Amino acid sequence: MPESVSIILPTYNEAASIGQLLRYLRAQAGEPILELLVIDGGSTDATVAQARQAGATVLRSPRKGRAAQLNYGAQQARGDLLYFLHADSYPPPGFLADLRQAVAQGYGSGCYRLAFDHRHWFLRFSAWCTRLPFTFLRFGDQSLFVRRELFAQLGGYREDLQVMEDQELVARLRARAPFRLLPRAVTTSARKYLANGVFRLQGIFTLIVLLYWVGVSQANLVRLYRRLIRQGKL
Repeated sequence: MPESVSIILPTYNEAASIGQLLRYLRAQAGEPILELLVIDGGSTDATVAQARQAGATVLRSPRKGRAAQLNYGAQQARGDLLYFLHADSYPPPGFLADLRQAVAQGYGSGCYRLAFDHRHWFLRFSAWCTRLPFTFLRFGDQSLFVRRELFAQLGGYREDLQVMEDQELVARLRARAPFRLLPRAVTTSARKYLANGVFRLQGIFTLIVLLYWVGVSQANLVRLYRRLIRQGKL
């Protein structure tokens, strides 16, 4: 069983929410956290100051981009178990016990199901779908835990991918070791859905997933993402 957990959060202009999340993680982990690493991609707001004030170790990533920031965080982390978490997602209370129990049972990696912080019926349906075991339903806002050794063996996230880097890694993780879909849920922000329209954004996400799996290039996927999605940070 891993003795220590490093929580790694990539950020870019998350000053409005990062402090609250970090304080929540400290209070609700259920067990001591070895380290909270905020890997910043060059924020121009008060993200760095807010994160430091909340007790996190803040590191500037040499490269901006979620995959690059997560890999850099993993390189700097000291924990036996890496837990990657988005800056707008809240794991359930006592989450560290869930992660440690899964690894003790032989799982190399895994994630939570998803819930949204807004009670639109279609968002509840989308969240329900994340209890299904398919790789194409795995996204970074569900968070991801992985044994440090396994992450290193696979070479981490592919930094040439700006979208779908989470599903690509999960596919490789599942091919190498048992993957655990935890029975509880991470609660994530519905802000992009509210800004873009719930049905419109879900349609865009579905289109991007389909195009990715049929082999459309990253350049075209990124172009589509940026053109169609408001608040479409990559």
